[in-house]
Amino acid sequence: MGWVRSSLRGQDDKADGSAVQADSAAPAWEGGVMIIGPMTTTTFSGGALRLADWGLIRAQGADAASFLHGQLTQDVTALGSDSARLAGFCSAKGRLQASFVLWRQPVDTATDTDTPADTLMLACSADLLAPTLKRLSMFVLRSQCKLRDASGDTALYGLVGEVAAQWLGEALPAQPWRVCSRGLARVIRLPDAEGQLRCLLAQPADATAPALPVVSDEQWRWLEVRSGVARVMAATAEHFVPQMINFELVGGVNFQKGCYPGQEVVARSQYRGTLKRRAMLFDSDAVLAPGQEVFHSADPGQPAGQVVLAASRPDGPGSSALVEVKLAALAQGSLHAGSAEGPLLR
Repeated sequence: MGWVRSSLRGQDDKADGSAVQADSAAPAWEGGVMIIGPMTTTTFSGGALRLADWGLIRAQGADAASFLHGQLTQDVTALGSDSARLAGFCSAKGRLQASFVLWRQPVDTATDTDTPADTLMLACSADLLAPTLKRLSMFVLRSQCKLRDASGDTALYGLVGEVAAQWLGEALPAQPWRVCSRGLARVIRLPDAEGQLRCLLAQPADATAPALPVVSDEQWRWLEVRSGVARVMAATAEHFVPQMINFELVGGVNFQKGCYPGQEVVARSQYRGTLKRRAMLFDSDAVLAPGQEVFHSADPGQPAGQVVLAASRPDGPGSSALVEVKLAALAQGSLHAGSAEGPLLR
């Protein structure tokens, strides 16, 4: 991949599922725009992985869509059966308590008369499923919406690469955030990463696993990091306003949909002030982990950012990470993991 030029002004960035890449050298600036360096590329043969660190919530009932519409950062009522969306669940202070990939689950009313026709699935980090389900359930009140953990009856797989595309055939969605059916399964296309196709496959737990080579946990997580689409985990819950992790740039926030918890804070961050923190991609020779603090060489007394997602690099030692960081910390000096004397972030 060649050199990438990316604006740091949120209104100018494209919601294409990509993040800003930090170069190993100090960033150069031109007219308020940071010039950033060549991205790492690694080729995977592709395959499938059962996503043990993801969980699923099922929302069912006549009011399922309208209830979720009033709780999440995304327009749920307008969600079509052939589309998926990224969405966040914020606290009253506008901090993300969880993030979701959200889609509608079709129901064959001719054979399944016990399941309400309006059924939505929410895929999130498994370590946040139980507390998130509990919090959402507190607000259901009289709405005709039943929320439950669907991780036991629905298996979620990550599919990667050309071999997965060939296996899916006509069930491969044409572009990111589109959804197709494959028998009783749903295929959700995610933004590509490093030139590799990525999809989620949600199918009945008792169905045969995809007949594909096995992708390792670290390969999948590395591509997730490199996609630039943040997933909130227990280690980072309630740490970030959506814009701090580029959530609105990758389609996770709808500013026309109306009220939801924290909406005033999120809107004020977007329209009334200059965004001072963003998420960017870094490499390090050290092992990094979500929630780990990052420090600037010139300011050792307070963190300059925090790791959002991290995974081992497939082409060498150390990690790649999506890091939320103060934009002022990129102008000069260096960033380090754990302390100002810790491992360098490139």
